[in-house]
Amino acid sequence: MPKILYVEDNEDNVYMLRRRLTKLDYEMIVAEDGEKGVAAAERERPALILMDLSLPVLSGWDAARRLKAAESTRGIPIIALSAHALEGERDKALAAGCDDFETKPVDLPRLLEKMQRLLGGAR
Repeated sequence: MPKILYVEDNEDNVYMLRRRLTKLDYEMIVAEDGEKGVAAAERERPALILMDLSLPVLSGWDAARRLKAAESTRGIPIIALSAHALEGERDKALAAGCDDFETKPVDLPRLLEKMQRLLGGAR
């Protein structure tokens, strides 16, 4: 069962995605801000990170940069999640080190496809 770190400050989003992913046998851990997300990634070594970009304390962009700069977490794939589907948002997330980008509200089948690809099909 792959361990997924979800870095998100909105409790409703956490509830919805946790419920859906645990039904699909993913183990979910949650951090409510970017700083805690970086610490959780270092401590837990998840298989994949779902990273909200608009976070308190440390933004998702900055958290992704830190994770990709650290040797211990560099290899963990990150999917950026953003309610802002503005042009350039995806490019900005990829430039920060995210491996993919998904808009919110999450299209679960599309997100799962991206997760499977980044996890190498491991389930």
